[in-house]
Amino acid sequence: MSVKKALVFHSKLGANPPADELDVLDEAKFFKEGLIKLGYDVHQQDFENDLDKNIETIKVTKPELIVNLVETIRGDGRLIHFAPTLFEHLSVPFTGCSSEAIYISSNKLLSKKILHLSNIATPLFSTNPDELKTLFRGKLFLIKSIWEHASFGMDEHNPVFIDKAEIIAERLYEKNSLNFTYFAEEYIEGREFNVSVIANDSMPMVLPIPEIKFVDYPENKPKIVGYRAKWDEESFEYKNTVRSFIDEKAESGLSKSIHEICLLCWKVLNLRGYARIDFRLDKNGKLFVLEINANPCISKDSGFVAAATKKGLSYEEIVKLIINDTLKNKRHLYDNKN
Repeated sequence: MSVKKALVFHSKLGANPPADELDVLDEAKFFKEGLIKLGYDVHQQDFENDLDKNIETIKVTKPELIVNLVETIRGDGRLIHFAPTLFEHLSVPFTGCSSEAIYISSNKLLSKKILHLSNIATPLFSTNPDELKTLFRGKLFLIKSIWEHASFGMDEHNPVFIDKAEIIAERLYEKNSLNFTYFAEEYIEGREFNVSVIANDSMPMVLPIPEIKFVDYPENKPKIVGYRAKWDEESFEYKNTVRSFIDEKAESGLSKSIHEICLLCWKVLNLRGYARIDFRLDKNGKLFVLEINANPCISKDSGFVAAATKKGLSYEEIVKLIINDTLKNKRHLYDNKN
């Protein structure tokens, strides 16, 4: 009887990686433990900058499937789709979304344009300083990275939250003077929800809805889940940004709308496996999709796992659902090769 083999590929870390990059090792551990309980022989490996080395690793290990935890290559989020593209080229099943879905969702400008064309509300955005000066006066804006996730560049102590179009236009010009990696997005004041979705028998299942509460924030302090709120455990932002789950029966209308938009996003971006969709609800009760993450963090202390366990799923069941979806979708790899 042959042993089932799985290969966990994750981003290669540098000498002194920051907390958001180190987190991938917790993700690898989560999947590895789940796969072992499911009877897999698991090999864990850095995804190398040299593609030939990765191909050799796959040839030697001969995995039934790959767990794709590659978020950056050479520390650059713009290359996030390279790993799944390679796996598709080799016709090896892998967890999560296709290379196309990962590319589209990781490019925030492209995904926002697709959302707009699909009549899914998303905050106003621009990369054009002149446009900001003329069209978007009177609005509040954030400067965000086009490609990087984990709230990269959004340090709450830096002026990322600006109410004067001329100033944000100037800041955007400065940030993009070397390379085109930042854009301005309208700030939506209101409630925030980070909603996880997992495939169940190839159908998306929306997990319990968590709301991010900004506790005891000063009136003039931007209510954003920035870098410090996510990664600096000693900061005010981390300690005062609290996750709780809404009462979906008491807020049935809101819950229904979030579910419908999540399912529409899943369809429009051709997602599979698992994903996370971030929302803001403004004072008028309108929902805006901030971002779609086709490769969200899955570790024991992640929001995704918190929502899944709230649903009643064990750690092993989370991994099993993702693996089952991977193996069900493997036929698409061969269809695309022919």
